[in-house]
Amino acid sequence: MSIKPLIILPDPVLRQVSKPVERVDGALRKLADDMLDTMYDAPGIGLAAIQVGEPLRMLVIDLAKEDEPPAPHVFINPEILESADQRSVYEEGCLSIPDYYAEVERPAAVRVKYLDRDGKLQEIEAEGLMATCLQHEIDHLNGVLFIDHISKLKRDMVVKKFKKLARDKPSGSKAPGKLVG
Repeated sequence: MSIKPLIILPDPVLRQVSKPVERVDGALRKLADDMLDTMYDAPGIGLAAIQVGEPLRMLVIDLAKEDEPPAPHVFINPEILESADQRSVYEEGCLSIPDYYAEVERPAAVRVKYLDRDGKLQEIEAEGLMATCLQHEIDHLNGVLFIDHISKLKRDMVVKKFKKLARDKPSGSKAPGKLVG
């Protein structure tokens, strides 16, 4: 088990566009396992590789509730093929923006193609929380944060707060608070 440090706003790494994964191998599967360990430790329900400083198009999701066994999903090179016209609103949070939550409107369902942890091409039709989580994490792979989907005024306030926290934080210290999302 290896828990990786999380990249926290305002780190410009979060705005990088991640590169496609060229080969699914043991090193990539180890990174996926480390990402799952990091996500569970945070705790969260989704994590993109860029959030642990790896600019690769890979993300992990586990929507199992606390009283259920883990149900990890690994998505390599995910691509949204189709989005529903119907919209839904969820309160989102992000491990890279700790202790901040906002309602975000997104398509209620998506169809996504991806490679699984064995490198096999898969497709998923997701709705509800899984659809929201996939869109949130795929946004990360494109350098987009959930705060980009809220009003400019709110976004500017959040960015200002995290820039101040980054300035005031002693180097090497971990972000405060419980991280969810």
